[in-house]
Amino acid sequence: MTVYLVGAGPGDAGLLTLRGAELLRRADAVVYDRLVHPSLLHLVPPGAELHDAGKRPGGRVSQDAINDLLVDLGRRCSVVVRLKGGDPLIFGRGGEETLALQAANLPFEIVPGVSAMNGVLAYAGIPLTHRGLSTGFTVVTGHGADGTASGGPVPVDWDALARVGGTIVILMGVEHRAEISRRLIAGGKPSSMPVAVIEHGTLPNQRTLRTTLGALGATDAQAPATVVVGEVAALDLAWFTSRPLFGWTVAITRTRDQASQLAVALAERGAVPVEVPTIAVVDPADGGVALRSAAGRLGSYSWVVFTSINAVGRLLAEVHDARAFGDAKVAAIGDGTARALAERGIVADLVPGQFVAEALADAFPAPVPVSPGGQRERVLLPRAAVARDVLPRALAAKGYEIDIVEAYRTVRPTATPAMIESVSSADAVMFSSSSTVTGWIELLGTERLPPVVACIGPITAATAREAGIEVTVEASEHSIGGLVDALVTYAATVGRPSEATPTDRSH
Repeated sequence: MTVYLVGAGPGDAGLLTLRGAELLRRADAVVYDRLVHPSLLHLVPPGAELHDAGKRPGGRVSQDAINDLLVDLGRRCSVVVRLKGGDPLIFGRGGEETLALQAANLPFEIVPGVSAMNGVLAYAGIPLTHRGLSTGFTVVTGHGADGTASGGPVPVDWDALARVGGTIVILMGVEHRAEISRRLIAGGKPSSMPVAVIEHGTLPNQRTLRTTLGALGATDAQAPATVVVGEVAALDLAWFTSRPLFGWTVAITRTRDQASQLAVALAERGAVPVEVPTIAVVDPADGGVALRSAAGRLGSYSWVVFTSINAVGRLLAEVHDARAFGDAKVAAIGDGTARALAERGIVADLVPGQFVAEALADAFPAPVPVSPGGQRERVLLPRAAVARDVLPRALAAKGYEIDIVEAYRTVRPTATPAMIESVSSADAVMFSSSSTVTGWIELLGTERLPPVVACIGPITAATAREAGIEVTVEASEHSIGGLVDALVTYAATVGRPSEATPTDRSH
């Protein structure tokens, strides 16, 4: 039995340490703070206890109650994670919690985290130290135990702090910024000293306000925020907010299992991906009997053609050795499908230049002429229960014999209140297939579409237009990467959603 005090970082879920992630995956119970990123709780095993210990202004959660909860959990659970924003021992009262565990003779471990004092500044492009500007830094809390800028059992000596020099980082002090400004100026800091206030540091809604010490009190800033005082606050080495899709919230309509690749690509470019799965993949109507039968005779086919990542996963789940393909060649409709095959040790022999069924059919070689009494070359096409017939018809016209096997079905999930709410804040929606378009319409209707509609290619775009949806962005490369790149190009022309005019972003 061990209680682990884990630093979750200042906001961005990607700043959690590997050790912290490992412990969350093993946790029997998690006690988490208000500012911990919600996605980190997705790492916790199903059935684990989750306790919200977030302290809010006017809230009732006391530190003594948290200490008692940790002791109780530590006595009856094997792995208890106390998930704290930033670093557990930097203004996180982690010391008090470890003393309570120590007094109860319970084992504990402290897992450091990225603190706001350096993590938030790094995301804002402000160095703590910089040659010729600052050779050191001081980190203080902006409020004491009594809630003021100068109170508490060990009050901050603002006069002395003003004389120290270097960079001053003030955590949890934005509410008392006027008093802090007054005290530092009274202590000798010039009113012209550069100041930066970073709101929601490391998160997609991060905002940096540049001001001076004299004007700090009048700055329109909101908590949570980190205040930086010193010459380094005038530097602007921005990278986080300079990413091409920063400020965009984008709805992803792929299945929940497939959303991760698109979500990562969007997040790397600064967008906030919101999962709105409009389809779910389930077993074929026959429970997979026909698919298993086809998997058992792969070597009898000349070609096995995959038109989706889902088909790859479903068929290869029934194939335990790649040698089962024998002499059969493999075709993939696009890079994403080819990549899914490669991850399973199979290299596609044919990938068309354009990732649509028509291009795949055109790229297919003519079959070997049938000898007298011989059989035509056979093609296995595992696919969704409902799919376009363009490819099988074109291949049959070329002289192939086609075996179509139902590999999976797509069904509609239920539109939850949370899904509807998330859609209301989206600036764009990405449709990666025709089925995601029809799924959106059936679930949410066209009245809830975000201002910008992006489609992966002409077939998907045509489905959208047939439904009366005006397509804003259509990818020239019909892949997930091409879809993201197309939105990046569009964003460069209209600016961030907050900057674009209604005309720019309307249909």
